[in-house]
Amino acid sequence: MLSQFTREGGHPSIADVDFQFESDVYSVGRLDTDSEGLLLLTNDKRLNSELLSPENGHPRTYHAQVEGTPDFSDLRKLQNPMLLKVKGREFKTRPCKVSILDPQPDYVARIPPIRVRKSIPDSWISITLTEGKNRQVRKMTAASGLPTLRLIREAIGPFKLDGLKAGEVREITEAEINRLI
Repeated sequence: MLSQFTREGGHPSIADVDFQFESDVYSVGRLDTDSEGLLLLTNDKRLNSELLSPENGHPRTYHAQVEGTPDFSDLRKLQNPMLLKVKGREFKTRPCKVSILDPQPDYVARIPPIRVRKSIPDSWISITLTEGKNRQVRKMTAASGLPTLRLIREAIGPFKLDGLKAGEVREITEAEINRLI
């Protein structure tokens, strides 16, 4: 599902969700077409600024299904700053938190399904960033020799996916927003 209200390229969008959004609601951050997970929608400019402003450095946690079995050196490579190309320019990532998910999560199958190679195992890792450049997690895992097969945003700041299914909506309370801000 596209993280926007307009439909493009035959993909479903937020406009297809069974919920009446106010006309001034917009997404806090985006997910690319190949990614899944938590998307916050708001008309609260304070919340948007608090979560997206780089100087605030709110964590964003992703679960990435990667090709291969990461070892300690792979995790260290991901955790430490690395140089990536983002939109044609070099960018140095901030240090981040990375761990192997144990037990491995049992997410509902993706549509369309991911590519599976019988001779190469896959693993789920958790990556928590305090920045969010275009396709950053995918570029980081690829640079570490662990290409991402599936990517699910699990949390933005204190807000968590907590079992929400694709297309489900949960309204955030004013108290939750005030606790963050």
